[in-house]
Amino acid sequence: MKAVVMAGGEGTRLRPMTSSMPKPLLPVANRPIMEHVLRLLKKHGLTETVVTVQFLASLVKNYFGDGEELGMELTYANEEKPLGTAGSVKNAEEALKDDAFVVISGDALTDFDLTDLIRFHKEKGALVTVCLTRVPNPLEFGITIVDEEGKVERFLEKPTWGQVFSDTVNTGIYVMEPEVFDYVEADVPVDWSGDVFPQLMKEGKPIYGYIAEGYWEDVGTHESYVKAQADVLEGKVDVELDGFEISPGVWVAEGAEVHPDAVLRGPLYVGDYAKIEADAEIREHTVVGSNVVVKSGAFLHKAVVHDNVYIGQHSNLRGCVVGKNTDIMRAARIEDGAVIGDECLVGEESIIQGNVRVYPFKTIEAGAFVNTSVIWESRGQAHLFGARGVSGILNVEITPELAVRLAGAYATTLKKGSTVTTARDHSRGARALKRAVISALQASAIDVRDLENVPLPVARQQTARGSAGGIMIRTTTGVPDSVDIMFFDGRGADLSQASQRKLDRVYARQEYRRAFPGEIGDLHFPASVFDSYTGSLLRNVDTTGIAESELKVVVDASNGSAGLVLPSLLGKLGVDALTINPGLDESRPTESADARRSGLMRLGEIVASARAAFGVRFDPVGERLSLVDEKGRIVEDDRALLVMLDLVAAERRSGRVALPVTTTRIAEQVAAYHGTQVEWTTTSPDDLTRVGRGDSTVFGGDGRGGFIVPEFSSVFDGTAAFVRLIGLVARTQLTLSQIDARIPRAHVLRRDLATPWAVKGLVMRHVVEAAGERSVDTTDGVRVVEADGRWVLVLPDPAEAVTHLWAEGPDDASAQALLDEWAAVVDSAGH
Repeated sequence: MKAVVMAGGEGTRLRPMTSSMPKPLLPVANRPIMEHVLRLLKKHGLTETVVTVQFLASLVKNYFGDGEELGMELTYANEEKPLGTAGSVKNAEEALKDDAFVVISGDALTDFDLTDLIRFHKEKGALVTVCLTRVPNPLEFGITIVDEEGKVERFLEKPTWGQVFSDTVNTGIYVMEPEVFDYVEADVPVDWSGDVFPQLMKEGKPIYGYIAEGYWEDVGTHESYVKAQADVLEGKVDVELDGFEISPGVWVAEGAEVHPDAVLRGPLYVGDYAKIEADAEIREHTVVGSNVVVKSGAFLHKAVVHDNVYIGQHSNLRGCVVGKNTDIMRAARIEDGAVIGDECLVGEESIIQGNVRVYPFKTIEAGAFVNTSVIWESRGQAHLFGARGVSGILNVEITPELAVRLAGAYATTLKKGSTVTTARDHSRGARALKRAVISALQASAIDVRDLENVPLPVARQQTARGSAGGIMIRTTTGVPDSVDIMFFDGRGADLSQASQRKLDRVYARQEYRRAFPGEIGDLHFPASVFDSYTGSLLRNVDTTGIAESELKVVVDASNGSAGLVLPSLLGKLGVDALTINPGLDESRPTESADARRSGLMRLGEIVASARAAFGVRFDPVGERLSLVDEKGRIVEDDRALLVMLDLVAAERRSGRVALPVTTTRIAEQVAAYHGTQVEWTTTSPDDLTRVGRGDSTVFGGDGRGGFIVPEFSSVFDGTAAFVRLIGLVARTQLTLSQIDARIPRAHVLRRDLATPWAVKGLVMRHVVEAAGERSVDTTDGVRVVEADGRWVLVLPDPAEAVTHLWAEGPDDASAQALLDEWAAVVDSAGH
């Protein structure tokens, strides 16, 4: 006997889950509903099956193929237009005309005994046997009345309560003899219970009803979809689950990694190769799909999560459904009954209220509060560039595919045959992504010079030697599972805002240039990169007095790539240097603020006990520098900027100093005292670089360990700053603590406020209005200066839904009061 599985329904009530996936493919406990149906047919010996398809038919065919994997023979009957329940079976008549056959829906979950149903049909000599079941609420279904013999007396489609005369409903499962096709007209919409069965009854044909025992759920609504998952987990329906029951009701599929400190309270299901981190809590009736990552502190209860979803730290999902390939970022909250479609991005700390529908391919911005469905427009700004290039979580936001498209877009902004220099830090993730970038550049007719693992300043310096641009991939500072893809211009500096926008446009339009076969770019690996870097550095930076001073310094390479340059540099400098942590540690490409702090404290102990002049600690990519004075005390980054400024200005006695507007105004006093003047820049590193290129610029810095040594290069360079500092200290013969002591204390405080994208412009307008008669500086954001010299800066973040505030006063209390006052202005505009 053959079977017909009806898999043509659109499942409109289940949108947005069915917007990009036909209803029979919706997973229940990680398997498509239709696969559960096919397995039931096979269990009862019905291996030859015709599948009727219409909506997104190719997806169903591609998934199940010819049925070989299930040990079945599947053929397909395609409806060009909807033909109703009977018309679609008529469409498959050719395959069914020889014997009785079973008709079953591909989107209802059941474990009925089909063998007994077929036995009943044969015993009764029926033309049609309708499989019936009892349900508590028959309003959604067709009611059927049968006599003692089991013969059908009445059908009533979707009754009202006033018409309810039974709880026995039609499940849409039938056994039929081929003669039934005589009553179905071809190529027109015909329904079984509405058209064919009444006609058969009128003619007195034998239609019987078989009341089945067992489980049946028509998965037609979100509630029934979520209920079906819970019923499978509770064991109310007899279906096969992949994987192992590691404790009662806790099912874990092959390859899944569950941290011993994760809390699992069954019944629940964790799909294959999913990863559940420590302190995540997964509660009853939750289904986690294949390859899903659940980060630490996340909470899931009655949540159905499809495949390849990323669930960020401390996010909270209750009673919701999340479509495949969706990313839910840190601390997002999705309430009961909400449905998120496929391939969405739900931003950090956003809240999606109960019963909201978010359709596929949508972005919900960070901090958004969504209480209406998102169908057409995205709620969010898709900005590629942040403060450090293009940044995101490795293999979640930044994938090899994205790296290929970005590199293709970058190549498209350059001339064919140009050269691009590529580099990376010492992490595996950066190595893998850089290979993707290189292949995309070559395929776009760009020659590539690959430096492999080098410090960031070396990558910039090498890019400036004849390349049209450069790309460096590094681990995000302080965030080990994120990466930054940094783009350089022909001078090795970060791309200007205008160039970023151009790259953004090409990427958004997906207009990538591809090389013709004869134009594929070349790849080569330049030799002796470090020697040429240190040679150039020592030629350009003043090192007089170092050899004679017999200074002793301690250098901490912090297991990063800065250590690669030091051997060739320290020997030529002629300084007594003790190097610590020189080896590369692939597992630690960045460090947290706490780790950095404890590293500096250890460095301080070594400096004090070795009686060294000072200690320096590089960041892992050699871009930034932290200082420890001769007593072993940490010189905080904002103080280190003032100490370096004082040393440089005292020696030069003229010229310009480039500093971002967020820097303490004490820097102006220090510069002016020594006859130099400050040029204020925006907080963007490319703006500091622009001023750093000027002929009269003698120094630049950002107050976060980034220093510009203009005589060598216009970008942040930890190694160059180190060489410059040794020379300055050797020549002044003052200690760092003496210099620090003569500079007044600064009182600058900072605060970040969440601001939705939609109100950022409004917030800035409010700030300008609130400034009134006070002096306003708009170099970057809005800086309001009070009559007594206190100031506050309000600056919208270019990449996140955040506004930054800085305030400076004569003491912490007055700076705090100013910060509170202006935070209230920003808040009132945002609400």
